[in-house]
Amino acid sequence: MRISDNPLRGQQFPAALLLIAAGLGLLLANLPTHDGIAAVLDAHIAIPGTSLDLSVAHWVSDGLLAIFFLVVAIELRHELTHGELDSPRKAMQPAIAAAGGVLVPIAVYLLFAGADPATAGGWPIPTATDIAFALGVLAMFGKGLPSGVRVFLLALAILDDIIGIIFIAVLFAHDVDWLMFVLAVVGVVIFALLSRIVAKNGSSGIAVLMGVIGIATWGLMAASGIHATIAGVLLGLFMSPAPAEKLRHGLEPTVNGAILPVFAFVAAFVVIPSVPISDLSPSFWGILVALPVGKILGIGLFGWIAMRIRPRGSAPALVLPDLLAAGALGGIGFTVSLLLANLAFARDELLRDEAILGVLAGSLIALVLSGFIVSARARHYRRLEAAADTSAAE
Repeated sequence: MRISDNPLRGQQFPAALLLIAAGLGLLLANLPTHDGIAAVLDAHIAIPGTSLDLSVAHWVSDGLLAIFFLVVAIELRHELTHGELDSPRKAMQPAIAAAGGVLVPIAVYLLFAGADPATAGGWPIPTATDIAFALGVLAMFGKGLPSGVRVFLLALAILDDIIGIIFIAVLFAHDVDWLMFVLAVVGVVIFALLSRIVAKNGSSGIAVLMGVIGIATWGLMAASGIHATIAGVLLGLFMSPAPAEKLRHGLEPTVNGAILPVFAFVAAFVVIPSVPISDLSPSFWGILVALPVGKILGIGLFGWIAMRIRPRGSAPALVLPDLLAAGALGGIGFTVSLLLANLAFARDELLRDEAILGVLAGSLIALVLSGFIVSARARHYRRLEAAADTSAAE
């Protein structure tokens, strides 16, 4: 993350903002304010002359969140070409750990909820990592940690984002209209070509046309039956690097300060079920356990294996306690997990709400655990550094 005086470009403040927005959404959903806010979120807004007729809540999750995924895709492209994942050697260790951070939470979830077909479909939910939250916690509590821990976590979260995007694109497409999809792909190609023209001569008129093409591509993707956020992913991945970086820099404060908090508020606006704890669905318990426990076990174990087989010339191996710290941070699913919960249980409101509560509770547990573990590891390294300085002075 680049250094900036704007707190919305940092790591700590956006993470705190997300937590506050989610807490406020959950609170207001369970107060007398519920009906009024629910009426607003359920109100439909249609675009004349098109088939797009979405509720306010869906405009947030399908529309605003596409801008977030556009920014994510630009960052992914940079890391895959010039960053932490630009070679197989760099990618191998976090890729193995990321595989564990997906497979083990899925197994834990299915252990709780796999027996019932109604809940088994929620298995993708605990596979996500919220990179904004994870890096925010790392920035708050990780002063003194080796840079390798942050690099490893960043690469891990990036790979997690890729997996989450694939899940959204493949698992939650419905009644695909292939003509609309092909037209959306054509829109991506035109957008990419225009971005290369802008990179060469900086034409503001072409930039405006890119905006129009981008919005049209989003609309075509939404009409195709594939989740509309995938349009943001494709536009970001194929945009020319120079204008893409400029766009990312311009959008970052808006995404961190408005789009993600609004989505967190809307996604967390669920009524806590008036049932005994024992009557909560298996999906709630599966997510609650899979996020903190599954991620710690999966990333810790697979990461340890990756460190044992890393090729010569790789960065120094991380020790198991550092891998467990990365695993705890990986358990903060939040943004993408909330989206996956909405998609997995879109046709069952009660299951959806309980899954969202599971995401919030599981992510909170992971957040607290990661704070403790990261703080302990940071103190350990500070003591080692102080001891080394004392020995050098003598």
